[in-house]
Amino acid sequence: MNNHAHEVASGGRFEFGKNWSRFLTVLTEERIKVAEESLAEMLGVQDLKGRKFLDVGSGSGLFSLAARRLGASVYSFDYDRQSVACTSELKRRYYPNDADWTVEEGSVLNIHYLQSLGTFDIVYSWGVLHHTGAMWQALENVHRLISLDGILFIAIYNDQGRASRLWALVKKAYNRMPRGSKFAVLWPAFIRLWIPTMIRDVIRGKPFHSWKTYSVQRGMSPYYDVVDWVGGYPFEYAKPEDIFDFFRKRGFVLMKLKTCAGGHGCNEFVLKKQKKVN
Repeated sequence: MNNHAHEVASGGRFEFGKNWSRFLTVLTEERIKVAEESLAEMLGVQDLKGRKFLDVGSGSGLFSLAARRLGASVYSFDYDRQSVACTSELKRRYYPNDADWTVEEGSVLNIHYLQSLGTFDIVYSWGVLHHTGAMWQALENVHRLISLDGILFIAIYNDQGRASRLWALVKKAYNRMPRGSKFAVLWPAFIRLWIPTMIRDVIRGKPFHSWKTYSVQRGMSPYYDVVDWVGGYPFEYAKPEDIFDFFRKRGFVLMKLKTCAGGHGCNEFVLKKQKKVN
């Protein structure tokens, strides 16, 4: 049994790849296009032609696919074998036998593996590094993968103080429960996350509007995002200023920031590497 499988079996890690394999069954061209547009918008580009793009923790492979469609040479890796399989499946569907898209199994905490990759123009890791069990070490590792004047695009869970600590307990409980009992945590969390939004939609005269248009945010399915949120363990978080200070000390400048307005979601950071720091 590999480390990932052992961690899942012991209740210490969520099976993100299994969740992503379900997501691929509802993936549409529209959702792919939304992901492509959102990636280009955050990076402030029209395309990625001539750029080397690293997807750290590729998950479903959706944003690796988006980067490839924008013209980048893409390197994708994930710690979860089922996530690697999902990314590989998207490559098979859209870019079979493509030498400009590599998919591998790997860990962002494995220094020797990372050193073998070289550096990249763009390093992308959306909602991944806070699930490694060693978020600050993972952040330290990824910044070394970026070439001078290169871009880092990450999303990290917002630190809500007590609420974040409570969610950590919920996530830990969910992963340790028998498979047939997990609904006892999932459905109350689903109600907590979605019912207030649905009530607001009804009051505004637009029933289910947020649910129907949710994929516009990142091309993701709202249901699978709830499962991903509730099950997402290990779980760490940070205040936006802590992430900013961490990278400022390592020679980065903040190009773009998109916060979750103090909520339980992710703050998104686009940072540019302007100098080398030992």
